[in-house]
Amino acid sequence: MEKRIFGIILTVLGIAGLIMAAVGFVNSDDNWRQLIVYGTLGLIFFFSGIGLIRSTHDAVNENERA
Repeated sequence: MEKRIFGIILTVLGIAGLIMAAVGFVNSDDNWRQLIVYGTLGLIFFFSGIGLIRSTHDAVNENERA
């Protein structure tokens, strides 16, 4: 369960980074290095979070199965 929560946190951070890069791009900031860093880190966090969520399976307790 802890891995899944960490995956959700990584995904949300990735979305935030991608949104910051998109807002900076739309506002035509001249600092391209900052946009590239936000976009790259956003993509890395987003896809690693999604991968962690997909690869983590919930354990089903034998007593709860009925």
